Amino acid sequence: MEIGIDSFAAILPDPATGKPPSATERMAELIEEVVTADRVGLDVFGIGEHHRGEFLDSAPAVILAAAAARTERIRLTSAVTVLSAADPVRVFQEFATLDLISKGRAEIVVGRGSFVEAYPLFGLDTRDYDDLFAEKLGLLLELGETTHVTWKGRFRPSLAGQGVFPRPHQQKLPVWIGVGGTPQSFARAGALGLPLMVAIIGGNFERFRPLVDLYHEAGRRAGHAPEVLKVGVHAMGFVGESNDAARDAFFPGWAHLTTNIGRERGWSPPSRQQFDAMAGPDGAFLVGDPKTVAEKMLKATETLGGIARITFQMSTASLETSAMKRSIELLGTEVAPIVKAAGNT
Repeated sequence: MEIGIDSFAAILPDPATGKPPSATERMAELIEEVVTADRVGLDVFGIGEHHRGEFLDSAPAVILAAAAARTERIRLTSAVTVLSAADPVRVFQEFATLDLISKGRAEIVVGRGSFVEAYPLFGLDTRDYDDLFAEKLGLLLELGETTHVTWKGRFRPSLAGQGVFPRPHQQKLPVWIGVGGTPQSFARAGALGLPLMVAIIGGNFERFRPLVDLYHEAGRRAGHAPEVLKVGVHAMGFVGESNDAARDAFFPGWAHLTTNIGRERGWSPPSRQQFDAMAGPDGAFLVGDPKTVAEKMLKATETLGGIARITFQMSTASLETSAMKRSIELLGTEVAPIVKAAGNT
Protein backbone atom coordinates (compact mmCIF):
# COMPACT_ATOMS: atom_id res chain seq x y z
CA MET A 1 0.00 0.00 0.00
CA GLU A 2 1.20 3.50 -0.85
CA ILE A 3 0.76 6.04 1.93
CA GLY A 4 0.68 9.78 1.54
CA ILE A 5 -0.86 13.13 2.33
CA ASP A 6 -3.32 15.41 0.56
CA SER A 7 -3.47 19.10 1.37
CA PHE A 8 -5.93 21.81 0.46
CA ALA A 9 -3.49 24.46 1.72
CA ALA A 10 -6.08 25.49 4.27
CA ILE A 11 -5.37 28.79 5.98
CA LEU A 12 -6.85 28.57 9.47
CA PRO A 13 -6.67 30.54 12.72
CA ASP A 14 -3.86 29.66 15.10
CA PRO A 15 -5.47 27.81 18.04
CA ALA A 16 -3.49 29.88 20.54
CA THR A 17 -3.92 33.37 19.08
CA GLY A 18 -7.04 33.02 16.95
CA LYS A 19 -5.22 34.71 14.07
CA PRO A 20 -4.44 33.03 10.76
CA PRO A 21 -0.94 33.11 9.28
CA SER A 22 -0.31 35.20 6.21
CA ALA A 23 -0.80 33.49 2.88
CA THR A 24 2.93 33.75 2.27
CA GLU A 25 3.73 32.08 5.59
CA ARG A 26 1.20 29.30 5.00
CA MET A 27 2.60 28.54 1.56
CA ALA A 28 6.12 28.27 2.96
CA GLU A 29 4.80 25.92 5.65
CA LEU A 30 3.09 23.78 3.03
CA ILE A 31 6.31 23.31 1.06
CA GLU A 32 8.05 22.30 4.29
CA GLU A 33 5.33 19.68 4.84
CA VAL A 34 6.03 18.16 1.42
CA VAL A 35 9.78 18.17 2.11
CA THR A 36 9.16 16.42 5.44
CA ALA A 37 6.93 13.80 3.79
CA ASP A 38 9.66 13.10 1.25
CA ARG A 39 12.33 12.85 3.95
CA VAL A 40 10.41 10.31 6.05
CA GLY A 41 9.68 8.07 3.09
CA LEU A 42 6.01 8.70 2.33
CA ASP A 43 4.97 7.72 -1.18
CA VAL A 44 2.83 10.58 -2.44
CA PHE A 45 1.77 14.17 -1.69
CA GLY A 46 -1.33 15.67 -3.30
CA ILE A 47 -2.53 19.27 -3.58
CA GLY A 48 -6.24 19.92 -4.07
CA GLU A 49 -7.91 22.60 -6.15
CA HIS A 50 -10.33 25.12 -4.71
CA HIS A 51 -11.26 28.69 -5.51
CA ARG A 52 -12.24 29.87 -2.03
CA GLY A 53 -10.77 32.23 0.51
CA GLU A 54 -9.96 29.58 3.12
CA PHE A 55 -7.74 27.58 0.74
CA LEU A 56 -4.59 28.54 -1.19
CA ASP A 57 -4.65 25.73 -3.74
CA SER A 58 -6.20 27.33 -6.82
CA ALA A 59 -3.02 26.55 -8.82
CA PRO A 60 -1.90 23.10 -7.61
CA ALA A 61 0.61 22.47 -10.40
CA VAL A 62 2.54 25.60 -9.38
CA ILE A 63 2.74 24.47 -5.74
CA LEU A 64 3.75 20.96 -6.78
CA ALA A 65 6.47 22.32 -9.05
CA ALA A 66 7.91 24.29 -6.13
CA ALA A 67 7.84 21.11 -4.06
CA ALA A 68 9.45 19.11 -6.87
CA ALA A 69 12.52 21.33 -6.73
CA ARG A 70 12.97 20.54 -3.02
CA THR A 71 12.20 16.80 -3.01
CA GLU A 72 13.77 13.67 -4.49
CA ARG A 73 11.47 10.65 -4.54
CA ILE A 74 7.92 11.41 -3.41
CA ARG A 75 5.25 11.32 -6.11
CA LEU A 76 3.41 14.62 -6.65
CA THR A 77 -0.23 14.71 -7.64
CA SER A 78 -3.35 16.82 -7.74
CA ALA A 79 -6.09 15.98 -5.27
CA VAL A 80 -8.19 16.69 -7.31
CA THR A 81 -7.91 18.76 -10.49
CA VAL A 82 -11.40 20.12 -11.24
CA LEU A 83 -11.24 18.99 -14.85
CA SER A 84 -14.82 20.02 -15.67
CA ALA A 85 -13.83 23.67 -15.19
CA ALA A 86 -10.40 23.45 -16.84
CA ASP A 87 -8.93 23.20 -20.31
CA PRO A 88 -7.56 19.66 -20.69
CA VAL A 89 -4.78 20.91 -22.95
CA ARG A 90 -3.52 23.31 -20.27
CA VAL A 91 -3.90 20.66 -17.57
CA PHE A 92 -1.83 18.25 -19.63
CA GLN A 93 0.84 20.87 -20.34
CA GLU A 94 1.08 21.91 -16.69
CA PHE A 95 1.47 18.37 -15.39
CA ALA A 96 3.79 17.33 -18.21
CA THR A 97 5.97 20.28 -17.19
CA LEU A 98 5.75 19.18 -13.55
CA ASP A 99 6.76 15.70 -14.67
CA LEU A 100 9.88 17.10 -16.34
CA ILE A 101 10.81 19.16 -13.28
CA SER A 102 10.28 16.19 -10.95
CA LYS A 103 11.95 13.69 -13.32
CA GLY A 104 8.88 11.49 -13.64
CA ARG A 105 7.04 11.89 -10.33
CA ALA A 106 3.86 13.65 -11.50
CA GLU A 107 0.34 12.26 -11.45
CA ILE A 108 -3.12 13.73 -11.97
CA VAL A 109 -6.28 12.93 -10.01
CA VAL A 110 -9.21 14.42 -11.92
CA GLY A 111 -12.76 14.99 -10.75
CA ARG A 112 -15.80 17.21 -11.03
CA GLY A 113 -15.17 18.95 -7.72
CA SER A 114 -17.25 18.99 -4.55
CA PHE A 115 -17.45 22.81 -4.68
CA VAL A 116 -18.90 24.68 -7.65
CA GLU A 117 -17.11 28.05 -7.41
CA ALA A 118 -14.88 27.20 -10.39
CA TYR A 119 -17.82 26.94 -12.78
CA PRO A 120 -19.07 30.56 -12.74
CA LEU A 121 -15.50 31.77 -12.26
CA PHE A 122 -14.56 30.32 -15.65
CA GLY A 123 -17.89 31.01 -17.35
CA LEU A 124 -19.33 27.50 -17.18
CA ASP A 125 -22.84 26.29 -16.42
CA THR A 126 -23.23 23.88 -13.50
CA ARG A 127 -26.06 22.22 -15.40
CA ASP A 128 -23.33 20.78 -17.62
CA TYR A 129 -21.50 19.43 -14.56
CA ASP A 130 -21.15 15.82 -15.73
CA ASP A 131 -21.12 16.37 -19.49
CA LEU A 132 -18.19 18.76 -19.09
CA PHE A 133 -16.24 16.18 -17.13
CA ALA A 134 -16.92 13.28 -19.48
CA GLU A 135 -15.90 15.23 -22.56
CA LYS A 136 -12.79 16.78 -21.03
CA LEU A 137 -11.66 13.50 -19.51
CA GLY A 138 -11.84 11.91 -22.95
CA LEU A 139 -9.65 14.64 -24.40
CA LEU A 140 -7.14 14.49 -21.54
CA LEU A 141 -6.74 10.74 -22.00
CA GLU A 142 -6.29 11.20 -25.75
CA LEU A 143 -3.60 13.82 -25.14
CA GLY A 144 -1.72 11.26 -23.09
CA GLU A 145 -1.69 8.85 -26.00
CA THR A 146 -0.60 11.09 -28.88
CA THR A 147 1.16 14.41 -29.45
CA HIS A 148 -0.96 15.55 -32.42
CA VAL A 149 -4.66 15.27 -31.64
CA THR A 150 -7.64 15.65 -33.95
CA TRP A 151 -10.67 16.20 -31.74
CA LYS A 152 -14.07 17.87 -31.66
CA GLY A 153 -16.42 18.47 -28.73
CA ARG A 154 -19.14 20.75 -27.36
CA PHE A 155 -17.27 22.72 -24.74
CA ARG A 156 -13.86 23.48 -26.22
CA PRO A 157 -12.59 24.61 -29.64
CA SER A 158 -11.69 21.72 -31.90
CA LEU A 159 -8.17 20.42 -32.42
CA ALA A 160 -6.99 19.69 -35.94
CA GLY A 161 -3.72 17.90 -35.37
CA GLN A 162 -1.90 20.63 -33.46
CA GLY A 163 1.00 19.43 -31.37
CA VAL A 164 0.56 19.58 -27.59
CA PHE A 165 3.86 20.18 -25.82
CA PRO A 166 5.86 19.49 -23.75
CA ARG A 167 5.61 15.75 -23.48
CA PRO A 168 6.14 14.29 -20.00
CA HIS A 169 9.23 12.54 -18.67
CA GLN A 170 7.18 9.40 -18.06
CA GLN A 171 6.03 7.48 -21.09
CA LYS A 172 2.49 8.17 -19.92
CA LEU A 173 1.20 10.51 -17.22
CA PRO A 174 -0.80 8.52 -14.64
CA VAL A 175 -4.41 9.70 -14.42
CA TRP A 176 -6.67 8.70 -11.53
CA ILE A 177 -10.38 9.49 -11.22
CA GLY A 178 -11.44 11.10 -7.96
CA VAL A 179 -14.97 10.21 -6.83
CA GLY A 180 -17.34 10.87 -3.95
CA GLY A 181 -20.41 8.69 -3.63
CA THR A 182 -22.00 8.70 -7.10
CA PRO A 183 -22.38 5.17 -8.52
CA GLN A 184 -22.04 6.39 -12.12
CA SER A 185 -18.60 7.82 -11.32
CA PHE A 186 -17.37 4.48 -9.95
CA ALA A 187 -18.73 2.64 -12.99
CA ARG A 188 -17.15 5.14 -15.40
CA ALA A 189 -13.72 4.75 -13.82
CA GLY A 190 -14.00 0.98 -14.05
CA ALA A 191 -15.16 1.01 -17.67
CA LEU A 192 -12.19 3.22 -18.59
CA GLY A 193 -9.76 1.04 -16.65
CA LEU A 194 -8.47 3.99 -14.64
CA PRO A 195 -7.34 3.89 -11.00
CA LEU A 196 -9.90 5.21 -8.54
CA MET A 197 -9.40 7.66 -5.67
CA VAL A 198 -12.37 7.57 -3.29
CA ALA A 199 -12.95 10.53 -0.97
CA ILE A 200 -14.26 9.09 2.31
CA ILE A 201 -14.56 12.12 4.55
CA GLY A 202 -17.21 10.90 6.96
CA GLY A 203 -19.34 7.95 8.04
CA ASN A 204 -17.58 4.61 7.72
CA PHE A 205 -15.70 2.57 5.14
CA GLU A 206 -18.28 -0.21 4.92
CA ARG A 207 -20.82 1.87 3.01
CA PHE A 208 -18.38 2.29 0.12
CA ARG A 209 -17.82 -1.44 -0.45
CA PRO A 210 -20.78 -1.82 -2.87
CA LEU A 211 -19.49 1.12 -4.90
CA VAL A 212 -15.97 -0.29 -5.03
CA ASP A 213 -17.44 -3.63 -6.12
CA LEU A 214 -19.34 -1.76 -8.86
CA TYR A 215 -16.05 -0.26 -10.04
CA HIS A 216 -14.38 -3.67 -10.26
CA GLU A 217 -17.38 -5.21 -12.01
CA ALA A 218 -17.51 -2.40 -14.59
CA GLY A 219 -13.79 -2.87 -15.22
CA ARG A 220 -14.15 -6.61 -15.59
CA ARG A 221 -17.00 -6.23 -18.07
CA ALA A 222 -14.90 -3.79 -20.10
CA GLY A 223 -12.10 -6.34 -20.27
CA HIS A 224 -9.58 -4.65 -17.99
CA ALA A 225 -7.13 -6.77 -16.03
CA PRO A 226 -7.68 -6.77 -12.25
CA GLU A 227 -4.22 -5.34 -11.58
CA VAL A 228 -5.01 -2.07 -13.40
CA LEU A 229 -8.15 -1.48 -11.33
CA LYS A 230 -6.46 0.11 -8.35
CA VAL A 231 -8.44 1.71 -5.50
CA GLY A 232 -7.12 4.57 -3.42
CA VAL A 233 -8.76 6.25 -0.44
CA HIS A 234 -8.56 9.91 0.57
CA ALA A 235 -9.54 10.20 4.24
CA MET A 236 -9.40 12.65 7.09
CA GLY A 237 -6.33 11.71 9.10
CA PHE A 238 -3.85 12.89 11.68
CA VAL A 239 -1.27 11.06 13.79
CA GLY A 240 -0.39 12.14 17.32
CA GLU A 241 1.59 10.80 20.25
CA SER A 242 -1.68 9.54 21.74
CA ASN A 243 -5.27 9.16 20.62
CA ASP A 244 -6.42 12.08 22.76
CA ALA A 245 -3.59 14.32 21.58
CA ALA A 246 -4.35 13.57 17.93
CA ARG A 247 -8.06 14.23 18.35
CA ASP A 248 -7.51 17.43 20.31
CA ALA A 249 -5.11 18.67 17.64
CA PHE A 250 -7.30 17.85 14.66
CA PHE A 251 -10.77 18.74 15.93
CA PRO A 252 -10.59 22.58 16.11
CA GLY A 253 -9.56 23.10 12.49
CA TRP A 254 -11.91 20.41 11.20
CA ALA A 255 -14.82 21.91 13.16
CA HIS A 256 -13.96 25.43 11.95
CA LEU A 257 -14.01 24.47 8.28
CA THR A 258 -16.95 22.09 8.56
CA THR A 259 -19.03 24.74 10.33
CA ASN A 260 -18.27 27.36 7.68
CA ILE A 261 -19.01 25.03 4.78
CA GLY A 262 -22.04 23.61 6.54
CA ARG A 263 -23.47 27.09 7.00
CA GLU A 264 -23.49 27.46 3.20
CA ARG A 265 -25.07 24.06 2.67
CA GLY A 266 -27.60 24.08 5.49
CA TRP A 267 -25.84 21.58 7.75
CA SER A 268 -25.95 21.69 11.53
CA PRO A 269 -22.65 22.62 13.21
CA PRO A 270 -20.60 19.50 14.00
CA SER A 271 -20.17 18.40 17.60
CA ARG A 272 -17.16 16.93 19.35
CA GLN A 273 -19.24 13.83 20.00
CA GLN A 274 -19.79 13.33 16.25
CA PHE A 275 -16.10 13.85 15.61
CA ASP A 276 -15.05 11.37 18.28
CA ALA A 277 -17.43 8.77 16.81
CA MET A 278 -15.84 9.15 13.37
CA ALA A 279 -12.38 8.95 14.94
CA GLY A 280 -13.44 5.85 16.87
CA PRO A 281 -13.07 2.20 15.83
CA ASP A 282 -16.05 2.21 13.45
CA GLY A 283 -15.59 5.65 11.89
CA ALA A 284 -13.70 6.69 8.77
CA PHE A 285 -11.36 9.25 10.40
CA LEU A 286 -7.77 7.98 10.64
CA VAL A 287 -7.01 10.05 13.71
CA GLY A 288 -5.03 8.67 16.64
CA ASP A 289 -1.70 7.32 17.79
CA PRO A 290 0.43 5.33 15.30
CA LYS A 291 -0.86 1.91 16.35
CA THR A 292 -4.50 2.98 16.24
CA VAL A 293 -4.14 4.61 12.84
CA ALA A 294 -2.26 1.65 11.37
CA GLU A 295 -4.91 -0.78 12.61
CA LYS A 296 -7.71 1.33 11.10
CA MET A 297 -5.88 1.50 7.76
CA LEU A 298 -5.51 -2.28 7.68
CA LYS A 299 -9.16 -2.71 8.61
CA ALA A 300 -10.15 -0.30 5.82
CA THR A 301 -8.25 -2.23 3.17
CA GLU A 302 -9.85 -5.47 4.34
CA THR A 303 -13.29 -3.86 4.32
CA LEU A 304 -12.93 -2.48 0.80
CA GLY A 305 -11.33 -5.58 -0.66
CA GLY A 306 -7.86 -4.10 -1.05
CA ILE A 307 -6.52 -0.56 -1.17
CA ALA A 308 -3.52 0.45 -3.28
CA ARG A 309 -3.11 3.91 -1.74
CA ILE A 310 -4.32 5.86 1.30
CA THR A 311 -3.80 9.61 1.53
CA PHE A 312 -4.40 11.62 4.70
CA GLN A 313 -6.24 14.93 4.49
CA MET A 314 -4.60 16.53 7.52
CA SER A 315 -4.42 20.17 6.45
CA THR A 316 -7.58 21.04 8.38
CA ALA A 317 -5.63 20.81 11.64
CA SER A 318 -4.99 24.24 13.18
CA LEU A 319 -1.39 23.67 14.16
CA GLU A 320 1.96 25.36 13.99
CA THR A 321 4.42 23.98 11.46
CA SER A 322 6.44 21.94 13.95
CA ALA A 323 3.38 20.00 15.18
CA MET A 324 2.19 19.30 11.65
CA LYS A 325 5.64 18.10 10.63
CA ARG A 326 5.73 15.84 13.69
CA SER A 327 2.47 14.23 12.59
CA ILE A 328 3.92 13.65 9.12
CA GLU A 329 7.02 12.12 10.69
CA LEU A 330 4.92 9.73 12.78
CA LEU A 331 2.97 8.69 9.68
CA GLY A 332 6.15 7.96 7.77
CA THR A 333 8.31 6.43 10.49
CA GLU A 334 5.82 4.59 12.71
CA VAL A 335 2.51 4.06 10.87
CA ALA A 336 3.82 3.19 7.41
CA PRO A 337 6.19 0.43 8.59
CA ILE A 338 3.35 -1.33 10.44
CA VAL A 339 1.00 -1.16 7.46
CA LYS A 340 3.58 -2.18 4.89
CA ALA A 341 4.88 -5.04 7.01
CA ALA A 342 1.33 -6.38 7.33
CA GLY A 343 0.94 -6.15 3.56
CA ASN A 344 4.04 -8.29 3.05
CA THR A 345 2.94 -11.11 5.32
